[in-house]
Amino acid sequence: MNLDATDRRILKSLQQKGRMPNAELSEAVNLSPSACHRRVQRLEKDGYIRDYVALLDARKMGVPTTVFVEITLQGQADEVLEAFEKAVSRIPDVLECHLMAGTADYLLKVVAENTEDFARIHRQHLARLPGVGQMQSSFALRTVFKTTALPV
Repeated sequence: MNLDATDRRILKSLQQKGRMPNAELSEAVNLSPSACHRRVQRLEKDGYIRDYVALLDARKMGVPTTVFVEITLQGQADEVLEAFEKAVSRIPDVLECHLMAGTADYLLKVVAENTEDFARIHRQHLARLPGVGQMQSSFALRTVFKTTALPV
């Protein structure tokens, strides 16, 4: 399915305010409520809209520290990659894990209360991940810009 300009306006609006009532959304994208509802249902059915979530405030949740961890594995065999990915997906403090091209094999985004809490996460979880050869952690000093919205 190709997205037209109206579909793109719907997606952009919903990325900014996912709980927007259909009446408000239809007005924002200049459609009747019923036509807007049908389009949203189609966008959901076709997988453009994958899910609806609540974005929580990390500070209020007690995990204001963001750490990016570069991990290089000892080997590249499929079973090594699979074992690592399975294990890292079970760590609740890891928000993202990306297989990378470049110097590191994986890049993790980890949240923690503070440096001491990250030391605990490192000791109890990250240091025990299978196949790890090297690990380098970088603490974010300040978030300059952050969004979950994809360009539409």
